[in-house]
Amino acid sequence: MSTPTTALPTTSSHGSRRRLRALSAAAVVGLALTVCTTTAPAQAAELVPQTENEAEEFLDDRAAEDPSTLDRDSVPEGISVEEAQKAVEKTDELTPADVEYAAAQEDLPASGVPEDFYRTPDSLPSADGTVLKQADSDFYLDPVKLIKHDAKSTVFMYKTTDEKGQARAATATLLTPNSASGHADDAVVISPGTQGIADKCAPSRQMGMGTEYEGISVASALAAKHPVVVVDYMGLGTEGTHHFVNRVEEGRSVLDAARAVQQVDGSEIDEDTKLQLRGYSQGGHATTAALELQKEWAPELNIASASAGAVPVDLHKTVSGLSSVYTAFALYGVVGFADQADIDTSDFLNEKGQKMVAETADKCTVEALLSTAFTDGKSLTKNGESFTDIIDEHFTDIVDRQRLGKAAVPDVPLLVNHSRLDDVISFDQGKELASTWCRAGHKVGLRGQSRAHSLRRLRRSPAPHRDLHQSHLRGQGSARQLLEAVTSHPHRGGPPSWGICPHRGGPPG
Repeated sequence: MSTPTTALPTTSSHGSRRRLRALSAAAVVGLALTVCTTTAPAQAAELVPQTENEAEEFLDDRAAEDPSTLDRDSVPEGISVEEAQKAVEKTDELTPADVEYAAAQEDLPASGVPEDFYRTPDSLPSADGTVLKQADSDFYLDPVKLIKHDAKSTVFMYKTTDEKGQARAATATLLTPNSASGHADDAVVISPGTQGIADKCAPSRQMGMGTEYEGISVASALAAKHPVVVVDYMGLGTEGTHHFVNRVEEGRSVLDAARAVQQVDGSEIDEDTKLQLRGYSQGGHATTAALELQKEWAPELNIASASAGAVPVDLHKTVSGLSSVYTAFALYGVVGFADQADIDTSDFLNEKGQKMVAETADKCTVEALLSTAFTDGKSLTKNGESFTDIIDEHFTDIVDRQRLGKAAVPDVPLLVNHSRLDDVISFDQGKELASTWCRAGHKVGLRGQSRAHSLRRLRRSPAPHRDLHQSHLRGQGSARQLLEAVTSHPHRGGPPSWGICPHRGGPPG
């Protein structure tokens, strides 16, 4: 990748400053950003990762910033600089780059896809996975919109069905490498991690704005010259409620997107294309759900392998273990549960809680985490109950329906990718899922990293220095290499060094 050293000129635009700050200093210098010149985009294009190593370098550059560098221009409105710095210091989920991206989102231009594209047609066809419409889109890796990926990007809407049997429209994005021609032998279907519950947080919208934190994972998959499908999920970007971590709706969103992409004009994916399903965190939940639903919902799909990382197998256990740093995740969950149970949140949340729900519902993940960090859930409920108490009282049946690991999955290579230090979803949930699949006789790999759950690239060490560790996005890249290795390996056990489960036993601990 090219690393020119032209200095970055100043700009008087407050909005531009906030967007520029969303790039690390190293990346900005490397891009030689010069506002209002014609040379910067060409230079920036050279920074699009073309290999796995380049993707990791890109992530390292964007993460190499200390919390003390955060200032008013780089922190979202309504959050103090001190609050943002504290959140980054106290949690492994956030980095300074995340905070800067959240600030950049507040004054970004439109994604490029017409807003009316996301409106549901007056009538929907009966067949799930039917394409309703499509539009050209863009894929940027930065909110300044200088690093544009050269893959052809197409957002498409398709018909699916929610858990209650209601016809719904959902959206996804197809990205085709510019070197591709003819039939695609392989394709990757990415179920994204937690985005938020507002329509503006849909990956198809954020990729066009350069704010999608899965962007480098997508670029890494494209570097292997496979088409990539990125799912938005039901109700995320389109009309209707997005039910956070709803097993049926997430799984159907993934499967119907994989069906629909075969009908998209210009798609090289067809019924013979081998599909690799991937997802981490909420995406791991969606990927696993898709595997469990595939035989009944979309048996014709040619699923060849799957990677499910940091999977919240048991939502009750997940919510019970959340610290106050992750109050936003708990709010996303109980709001969705309440909607599914047809219970008003005012039945169990006090005025402060209802106000926080309303504010959080319009924020994407990072800003929501920052604005609710260190808020005790008990201070948001009417009677001082914990969120776990609320679930036990109102939502036990709904939470139980989201439980994973009880249904059969396709007999394909499976990778479970989970950090032993995960402070959001405990490692034992990933190990339990891998063990379940092992006992069922599947070819399973368990990659137990000594890193924390993270939206991005690194985990902060208690020491003054930083340890650059494999994290959310980098984990997916390495998972891809392992997954493709075991998919093509000639013997049933797969590569012995990969942690394949022993004969009829569970994976190594």
